[in-house]
Amino acid sequence: MRYVILGSLSLSMLVVSALVGQSQVHPVVPAQVSAGANRFSSPGVDAGDYVYISGQGPRRPDGSLPSTFAAQVRQALDNVKTIVEAAGLTTEHVVYTQVYLEDIINYGEMNRVFGEYFGKTPPARAVLGVARVPEPPIEISAVAVRSLRDKRAVYPQSYNTADSAAPGILTYDRLFVSSMSGSDPVSGKVPDDPAAQVDLALDRVDAVVKAAGLELSDMVFVNPYLTAEIPSRIMNQRYARRFEFGNTPARATIEVTSLPGGAHIEYTGVAVRDLQQRKAVRPKNMPPSPTASPCVFAGDTLYCSAKDGFIPGPNGGIYATTTPHQLRQTMRNLLDNLEEAEMNFDEVVATNVYLDNLSDLSAFDEVYAQYFGGVLPARTTIQQIAPTERKTDKDDHFPGLEQVSLIAVRRPSDHGSNKR
Repeated sequence: MRYVILGSLSLSMLVVSALVGQSQVHPVVPAQVSAGANRFSSPGVDAGDYVYISGQGPRRPDGSLPSTFAAQVRQALDNVKTIVEAAGLTTEHVVYTQVYLEDIINYGEMNRVFGEYFGKTPPARAVLGVARVPEPPIEISAVAVRSLRDKRAVYPQSYNTADSAAPGILTYDRLFVSSMSGSDPVSGKVPDDPAAQVDLALDRVDAVVKAAGLELSDMVFVNPYLTAEIPSRIMNQRYARRFEFGNTPARATIEVTSLPGGAHIEYTGVAVRDLQQRKAVRPKNMPPSPTASPCVFAGDTLYCSAKDGFIPGPNGGIYATTTPHQLRQTMRNLLDNLEEAEMNFDEVVATNVYLDNLSDLSAFDEVYAQYFGGVLPARTTIQQIAPTERKTDKDDHFPGLEQVSLIAVRRPSDHGSNKR
């Protein structure tokens, strides 16, 4: 039976739980990490019901690097585990991970270590090949749930894979979907036709969602990861057919260097179990989109689409020529969405940063830090593809040099003003 509407008693309990959880929002800093070690992000953020863990590299606490790739994967996972345990949880509470590899050829070894590390019920997972991570050759971020109530793995009928990740992990209020690629689920073959690849990937997401008793309309956030082999136009056309116009999930579409199994597209995302808890947010001056809502609520958690330095309007475009200057417009765009949700940057608990060139990170950070006070969000930073050529096009538009997506959690003091 599909879980749609909670009874009044359970709904009241859920609201109380959310209020209590949110009042406890604080950074998670393991004992062996100095509180001031990184002035741009928290190792983790405890948002009450969920804990968000920043991207972790393969270095030991003393700064040394293990000698083998398998040991580096295990160390990155140990670093995640240390933060999870500092929040008073265990690896059993980890429900979702993102793995970034500088060389996708290492996928098999990474997958093997994951299988040994998480055992019987591994979290949902997305894996992608990228150009650079801050600490090569791997970076892993994670989300952990505080309550194990109703947590279980979700497997579509006849699902068969060698991946050491569950297709989906259901918690008491959400579904986390592993990356589903545009390859045949039985043979693993990747079709030649890009449209067929997109459809296969979306079919596989749909199968996981339905196995959890939900629908694609319950999705609140989606990450399409694609290589240059998939034209964005085709991806958007096929994707738009699956969702209600103007009420699509928030989305961060990221081009990457490679994907597991030779795939060229994969989708991962989050769905809400109670459709009453889902609401899309769109600034009044922004027209509805067939492919992405600016932000979507899952209860009091707001998932926001990735934004860049694009100046909206009839003469819109990216005109700033440096990463820091583009970032200021990006943050303005993100703030517009937060304010429409009656929220602000102080309520952001996690961000994903995508840079055209990781060498720009220090310049990016100096501007980024100006927008966050109090609890610094957890953060994952990558360079997903090779740097672009930095010159204007025929319309005097400059290429995008950065993107930022975010997750925010409403403060309990604002709960009464929630007009959803």
